[in-house]
Amino acid sequence: MDSPTVLCIDDRQPVLELRKATLESHGYCVHIASSSCAAMKILEQTSMAAVLLEYKLEGMDAEAVAWHIKQRFPNVPIILLSAYAQMPERILWLVDEYVMKSEMPDRLVGIMRRATQPDRMAQPNERDRRQSAAA
Repeated sequence: MDSPTVLCIDDRQPVLELRKATLESHGYCVHIASSSCAAMKILEQTSMAAVLLEYKLEGMDAEAVAWHIKQRFPNVPIILLSAYAQMPERILWLVDEYVMKSEMPDRLVGIMRRATQPDRMAQPNERDRRQSAAA
């Protein structure tokens, strides 16, 4: 069976390398991007099972990055990673899951497994739960 391919986006190279090593140790093939431009190029060239997006990015707006990914690659789940306990609703509507850094790596790996499973569409994600609660 092929390893799921995921893309990690963060502006800090050492953090990217650490996340890459962590996810690879759990069987993922990991691409990294330190800019939104690099991320979009990778997404255009390689089919991804999921995207791990850092919320606070130097010189990048994570909300805009998430919006562009959802517009061009609507079936690719986005997992937002942040140190903040509270996130603006407008970005939470764009992402499929949200993980606090304090919950890493255990929760991240579990969410990544769910996000990269072929039958993930049958499983409710954070956005689905928010939409159901709002209805």
